[in-house]
Amino acid sequence: MNKIEQYSVYLLNLDPTIGHEIKKTRPCVVISPNEMNKYLKTIIFAPMTTKSHDYPTRVKLRFAGKTGWIVIDQIRTVDRQRFIKKLGILDAKTINEIK
Repeated sequence: MNKIEQYSVYLLNLDPTIGHEIKKTRPCVVISPNEMNKYLKTIIFAPMTTKSHDYPTRVKLRFAGKTGWIVIDQIRTVDRQRFIKKLGILDAKTINEIK
């Protein structure tokens, strides 16, 4: 996976995890800026889920025909090897809500 862009959604393998960390292979939003993504082997992201409550640290969205949340309170940094494939990019409204 060469070019990973900010605010794109990728399928990531998040296992193994510990405790209350979000698990499984799931869609995630790239948070780290492109200037970092271009040079570093690690990427900062926020996982997405379809099961959540409407917390202030969660951004509700509609993506790929499903309603879900971007879990800002579980931002993590992982190696590029966890990235499986690109699923799309967020719309401007959702990007603004993340910021």
